[in-house]
Amino acid sequence: MNNNNIRSKTLADLMRPMSLDEIVGQNHLFGDGGPIKNMAKNKFVRNMIFFGPPGVGKTTAAEIIAKTCGRNFYKLNGTTASLSDIKEIAEKTKTIEGEHGAGIVLYLDEIQYFNKKQQQSLLEYIEDGRIVLIASTTENPYFYIYGAIISRCNIFEFKPLSVADIEKALDRGIVKMRGFEGFNNISIDSEAKRKIAEFAGGDVRKALNTLELAFLSCAKDTITVGDIAKLIPKSAMYYDRDGDEHFDLLSALHKSLRGSDENAALYYLAKLIEGGDILSPIRRLLCAASEDIGLAYPNAAVIVKSLCDSAVQVGMPEARLMLAQAAIFLCTCPKSNSVLAIDEALDDVRNNAAKSADIPIHLKNLKNLKDETYIKSIGGASDYKYPHNFKNDYVKQQYLPDTLKDRVYYKFSGNKTEQAALEYRNKIVRESGENKK
Repeated sequence: MNNNNIRSKTLADLMRPMSLDEIVGQNHLFGDGGPIKNMAKNKFVRNMIFFGPPGVGKTTAAEIIAKTCGRNFYKLNGTTASLSDIKEIAEKTKTIEGEHGAGIVLYLDEIQYFNKKQQQSLLEYIEDGRIVLIASTTENPYFYIYGAIISRCNIFEFKPLSVADIEKALDRGIVKMRGFEGFNNISIDSEAKRKIAEFAGGDVRKALNTLELAFLSCAKDTITVGDIAKLIPKSAMYYDRDGDEHFDLLSALHKSLRGSDENAALYYLAKLIEGGDILSPIRRLLCAASEDIGLAYPNAAVIVKSLCDSAVQVGMPEARLMLAQAAIFLCTCPKSNSVLAIDEALDDVRNNAAKSADIPIHLKNLKNLKDETYIKSIGGASDYKYPHNFKNDYVKQQYLPDTLKDRVYYKFSGNKTEQAALEYRNKIVRESGENKK
């Protein structure tokens, strides 16, 4: 073979699987007993949505399924396709009557870029059997795909490939590369291969592209881990700040803080930082300080605010230290979510019945009323008891509106710090009477 062949097609294209058995990973779909493998084996193909990160086999699987089932395969991309493109493909064949359904498989990549009207236009062709739709997306389909499409499709998740799975693909890629003239005597050590697999972040296409570049740029007989390090950018993680992964990472960070797992919190924080984002994790750290620590350690909010302000002020790379300190601190703090009492109060405020609840007259601002007779007639300011005039600066009186006077929003979490403050307040209530100071 000469080197012109390798330059006309990338290694990733040359290594594209030709059967479901050649796909690495995704055993839950293509392994023995996997639903898609069984479907293809029985020559059935139905409307499907594949979702998962790039480079995990979605497009390849669609092509193989269509080929295995003897269907004509057409491919469109949601970023460039139009309604006329879909119509043109759908009209290429009449509905094929029979147990296996339509003769066309339309693979619509990045379907999330189709608007609602465009997605609705697919329904006609799906329902009358002119096409079988296999759509793919890197986003959660339940958020981005029209419900009528969802209800007519089987949804399958493609997961990021493990390092071991990617190493299997790399082994085959190494054999392929060494088959080209000029690369026969080049080898790659195991550490270098593993470095590529780890760098790929579950994306087999990225791994094969890196392997190809390593061979093409190699000036000696053995590719080492040092050679691979020179090819990998400092921040190589696939990261979409507007995608689901961003919000999944933030959710995982917050739940790790809440769950007092400092190791997990540091890991998710590191992924966010490596993705070039510090403001989003800062918001989660600040939120956790009140939502999950709250009254168990009230100063947590002050400490975390100070650390986050410092992180913004100094910037990266030093900011990582302040954010790590805040994360570890929050994980090791006692926990209380009693501040969520505000949500119950908000529910009452938003409830129509509660909106009509009137503030007790003795709590209203009556200073601007000039008619003292009127003030007295409605039981005005004279009925308000000023707490500081009473023992322990407390006196019992009604503060909630009449219709809500028995509401209990704040519920003690059980934390010792919070318990001490609550017990002190209750002690004052018990010891206080109507006696003025």
